[in-house]
Amino acid sequence: MPRKAHERGPAEEGLRALGDQIDEVRTTRPMANEHRLPALGDRIDSVSTRHRSRRRNGKPRWSLRRKIVVAITILVTSAVAIVGIGYAYVRYQFDQVRKAPCHACVHVAAGKPYNLLVIGSDSRAGNTGQAASSFGTASAIGGQRSDTIKIFRIDPVAGTARVLSIPRDTYVTTSGLSPSTGLDGPEKINAAFNNGPEALIETIQNTFGISISHWIVIDFDGVIDSVKALGGIKLDFRYPVRDDNDGVNESGLAVTQTGCQELNGAQVLALSRSRYYEYFADGEWQIDPSYDLGRILRQNVIIEAMIEKAKSTYNPLTLQSLVDSVKRNIVIDNKLTLGTLYDLIARYHAFSARSLQTWSLPTVGQSGTPAGDVELVNTEPPNDYVDTIAQFLGGPAAAAATPPLDQYGYPIAVPTTTTNTTNPQTTPPGRATAQPPAPSSLPPYDPSLC
Repeated sequence: MPRKAHERGPAEEGLRALGDQIDEVRTTRPMANEHRLPALGDRIDSVSTRHRSRRRNGKPRWSLRRKIVVAITILVTSAVAIVGIGYAYVRYQFDQVRKAPCHACVHVAAGKPYNLLVIGSDSRAGNTGQAASSFGTASAIGGQRSDTIKIFRIDPVAGTARVLSIPRDTYVTTSGLSPSTGLDGPEKINAAFNNGPEALIETIQNTFGISISHWIVIDFDGVIDSVKALGGIKLDFRYPVRDDNDGVNESGLAVTQTGCQELNGAQVLALSRSRYYEYFADGEWQIDPSYDLGRILRQNVIIEAMIEKAKSTYNPLTLQSLVDSVKRNIVIDNKLTLGTLYDLIARYHAFSARSLQTWSLPTVGQSGTPAGDVELVNTEPPNDYVDTIAQFLGGPAAAAATPPLDQYGYPIAVPTTTTNTTNPQTTPPGRATAQPPAPSSLPPYDPSLC
C-alpha cells in the first residue's frame, strides 16, 4: 500500500538525522579543511568555464573580437587581391596600345599644366572598323594628313581642361620634314603630319610657341568604334542638317529630324567631318559660312557628348568594349604612361564636359596662295591669334621661330600680346588692353548637348 505524502521511510529519517548532526557540529566547531573548500569550488568553476569555451573537438572557441578582426583581414586581403588582378588586367590592356617615341615632346614637372596634342588622322587604310595594321610606329603612319588638330591644356592641380583647335589649312612653314618629301617650307599645317606626329609637333612649337608634352593619334575607325561601344551619343538639333558640296554629300551627314537625336558611330563621324554643312530653315537649305571653322565647333560638341556618355556608363561590358575600341584605333607617345592616365582619371572623374572651354585659332580664308586655298591667322585685335593663344595658355606663348605666313608665303610680323591673362606683364606699356577672346560659342544651327 503506498505511503502518504506526509509519511517518511526509515532511510529518509536516518538521512535527516545525519544532516542535523552535521549542522550541529558546524555550529559548535569548524570542520577539517573547511578553508580549502572555497578554493576547490573556484577551481571547479574554472575548469567548467574552460570546457564551455572549447568545441567538442577540443579546440578553443573564438571570441567575438577575434572573429571581427579575422573577418576584416579577409575582406582587406580579398580587396587587395581584386585590385591587384584589376590593375594587372588594365596594365595588359594598356600594353596593347601602340606607342611611338616623341623626341620633340617637352618634359613637364609633376603637377604642372601641360599640353596634349590630339590628332585625327584621315588615313583610310584598312577602313574596316579597325585600324590599319601598319598604323603603329612613327615611320609607319606617314603619307597622310591630320584631319583634326586639337591641343588640350591640362591643369592637374586646378582640375581644369581647355581645348584649342587649329584649322587644318592654316598657312605655316613646316618643320621637321625632309626636302625629299616636297612638303618642307610653306604648306598647310596638316601636311606636317605626313611623316607622323613628330614633325607636326615641331611645327606647332616653332610656329605658335606652344609646347607639346604628349600626343594621341586616332583614326576615323576609332571614332566609329568608340561611339558604337558607348551605345551612341545624343545631340540636340534645332534644324535638319546635311553635307552638300554642289549636290555631293561628301561626309554622308543627313539628320532629318529635329530635337534630341541618338547618333551612331557612322553618323557621328559624318557630322565631325562635314565641311559643307547645311541646315534647313525658312523653307530652304542654308549654308554654314564658317566651313572648316564651323566643323571644329561641332567636333568639340561631339567630344563633350562622348565624355558625358562615358561618365554615365557603368556597364562593365560597355566599358570593356570601349577599351577594346580605343586600344585598336589609337597610337600614343611612349611617355604617356599608365600612371599619368590613372592620375588624370583620379583628378577628372567629376569633371563636367559642359565646363570644357574651347577656343579656335582665329583665321581668315585666302585663295590663290602658293599652297592653294588656305587659312591665314588673324592678326587684328582684339581677337588676333596671339591673344587667343595667350588666353588659352593662361599666359604668353614662347617666341615663334618660324611665324605663320601671309598670303604670299612670307612670315608675318607677330602681333604684341594685349590680352590681360593670368600674367599681368603680358600687356606692354602704352598699348590699350583688349578684351580677352571668348571661348568658341555655337551658332544656333549647330547641334548642342541634350
